[in-house]
Order: sequence, then C-alpha cells, then structure tokens
Amino acid sequence: MRKGEARWTVLRRFAISCVCVALALPAAARTRPHYGGVLHVETEGDAWQRPGGLARRLVLDGLTTLDARGTVRPALATEWSADNNGHRWQFKLRPDVHFHDGTLLTAVNAVAALQVACTSACPWQQLRAVGGSVVFVSDGPMPNLPALLAGDEFLLALTIGADGKAAGGNVGTGPFQVTGFANGVLTLAANEACWSGRPFVDSVELRVHRAVRDQWLDMSVGRADVVEVPAELLRQAQQQKLDVVMRQDASLLVLAVNDAGPLANATLRAALSVAVDRATLANVIYQKQGEAAASLVPQSKSGYGFLFPVEQDMNKAHALRGGLSTTPLTMSAEGSGAMQVAAQRIALDLHGAGFTVQMTAASVQHTNLVLRVLPLEGGTAAAVLDAALRAAGEPMAGVADDPSALYRAEHDVLDEHRVIPLVALPRAYAVGARVRDLQMNASGVPELADVSLEDAQ
Repeated sequence: MRKGEARWTVLRRFAISCVCVALALPAAARTRPHYGGVLHVETEGDAWQRPGGLARRLVLDGLTTLDARGTVRPALATEWSADNNGHRWQFKLRPDVHFHDGTLLTAVNAVAALQVACTSACPWQQLRAVGGSVVFVSDGPMPNLPALLAGDEFLLALTIGADGKAAGGNVGTGPFQVTGFANGVLTLAANEACWSGRPFVDSVELRVHRAVRDQWLDMSVGRADVVEVPAELLRQAQQQKLDVVMRQDASLLVLAVNDAGPLANATLRAALSVAVDRATLANVIYQKQGEAAASLVPQSKSGYGFLFPVEQDMNKAHALRGGLSTTPLTMSAEGSGAMQVAAQRIALDLHGAGFTVQMTAASVQHTNLVLRVLPLEGGTAAAVLDAALRAAGEPMAGVADDPSALYRAEHDVLDEHRVIPLVALPRAYAVGARVRDLQMNASGVPELADVSLEDAQ
C-alpha cells in the first residue's frame, strides 16, 4: 500500500470511530437513569394489603430481602447466624438507620415492630433484643427463617417514636415516606436519607381501589405509568400491545376447607379434591395463563410437583364419598372477577360429585369452603412451602431445602385436604413508555423504588 493510501485508510477509520461514538453518546444518555418526576401507579386493591400491597415495600423494610432469583440478601440486618440446629437465630442490625421521623433503628424497636406484625402462630416462640441484634428462639428448627423474614408480613413499621409516643401511620425506613392520602390517592415522597440510597423518582402517587379497565384507560391517556394485569387478562394485554412485566408462579389459587361440621370426615374432603376440574380453571377461566397444580410448591421450584395428580376423577370422587350425604356446603371467594367465576365452576364440579354447594358473600364467617389466593413467597422451595403453609393457616414444615424431605412434608399436609391447590398463577403489571428498568422480585412484586422516568429533568 502506498503512503498516501495508508494515511487515507487511517483517517477514514478514525472518522468512522468518531461517528460511532457520537451516535452512542445520545443512546447512552437516553438509557441512563434520571432523578426526578412523579410515578403514577394504580391498583385494584388496598395499598397496604398483605400480601402484595405496593406501598408496603416502598415505605417499609424487612430484616432481609430477596433478589430477583430468590436469594436472601441483607436489608435492615447485615448478617445472621443460626445455633442449636436452627432453633436459635441472631440477626445483627445495620447501624445508623433511621425511621422517617428520625427515630434510630434499634433492636428494641425492631422487636416491637415484629411483635405487632406477628401476633399469633409466629415462626418463633421467643423474640428478644440483645445489644444490636434481634434473636429468635423456637422449640423446633427454623431453617428457612431468613427467607421468611423477607416476606410482606414481617416488614418493620415503627411502633413507638423517639419521644415515647405511639407512631402515627406507617412510619418505616424505606425509600419513600407517606406524605398524604386524599381522594383515593396515596402520596409518597422520596426518602433523601434512605440507608439503601435515594430512589430515582421524587414521588409516587398510588391510586387505590381502581377497576382494572379504568387503570388501562388511564394508562392509554397518560394518567398512569404502572397498572395491574390480572392473569385472566394477560392475553388481552398482549393483544393490545401493552408492555407487560410478569413473574410466573407468583401465587396459588387454593380451596381452603373447614374440617369442622359437614367436612370433618377426611375422606369427604379427599373427594372434593379429585372432583375439581383444574384444567378448565387454568385453560378457560385463566386463559392458559395459569398452570393446573395439585401441590403447594410449583413444579418449577420443587421438581416433584408432577407427583401430585391434577386430573379430575369423578369416579374416584363418588367412590370416596361412598354414598355419604352432607348438609349443603357454603362457599365464598376472596376477590372478584375471575375468582367469582372460578368459584361457580368449582361449585358445578362438586355438584357433579354429589355435593350441594351454596355460594355466600366473602364477608360471611365460618363457610365450609373458601376460594382464595396464597402468595408464593420465599425463593427456595423450602421457604415457599413454609410461607404457603403459614398463609393457609397450617403448621409450617420446618425442613431444609431437600427434595425428598420437602415432598414428604408437603404430602403429609395435603393428605389432610384442608387446603386444596388448584392453579399456579403469574403476577403481572403493564408499564408505560416513560418508565425505565422496572423489575419484579421473586414474589412477583414490582420493584418501584428502582425505576426512573425517561422524561425526568
């Protein structure tokens, strides 16, 4: 190559490199998170409901947290250790953390918060403050306690302020603090001194008790940035080209059975389980967005879920009932929409097995059957099982993450047929065009504190 040609080649390559860099810089600027702006979120339920109330994880923190893979990470506790084969756990608190009112986080007020959060059937028997640590003691092993403490139930809200007076409202240590509630809108402002860092957005406006159709309409006209997408509407959301973030197997549709009265006989309860057509619930009512399930822990986490048969078997249902008659059973459903339709479908299945079912309002106490959704929190299969059992009102298994031990523990519980798994369901949200970096945690809760807005200045 001649000298002039070589010089031209070098210059041309340099020019091309400069153009590439110039093009890359605006793209990087567009994707770099911006501080500022107001995030508008809408939900059908209450902002503080357990589990899954979106305000809870914006305002409150737990001793631990779970990352997107379900691994336990430090939060208000920086480290923890177990003694006596998991009967005793000690969690060391993060230093220099303050609640939103300025009260210093101590082991004493952490214990007080946990005692308010869990008043009965707690995973522990004793709870006490020891120096800068919180100590949990139980008569039985608690191998999954660090994961359980990351759940919604055990987030810490201040009970007594530094002035000795009862704390008003939900005062936490989280990335946002409550500044107002009016006309169905909860307003949260960024916590500038948050131990985990200031969130990107300046504030969150959370509109509650908003019908899903109204949420979608608000998003279409720019009044909402994050809205709910129920499992039964996921396909419709995709057809409408909504940008959806989703976590599979985030919750579980179950039939809770009262083992008193007409269903005191365990064989009758077993007949109920095999009479339900789980496939129709998953494929028709939930539009193939859920998966028929007969286990508490999803197959994707346990590896043994297939051992619990999901097929409807009316012949077995009649054989188990054995001609035994019961008084009409009462049944309610927690929730609206697809939950009510699913309850009607289950009542039809049970009628085919020889049971008479009368639908009642969810507010009615002591019904024989309740259709409800359990959260699948915890990350590992063992923690998910313990959390699901606790949510169902059953004793926790308290076993480590060993497949054979977990299967035996789950089988023993399900063999009582007081809780009948039906469909594993996803949890999903639609996200507006200006929202960046929205992820979901292992339990299907959107990590709103980590998002930024593209048009923020």
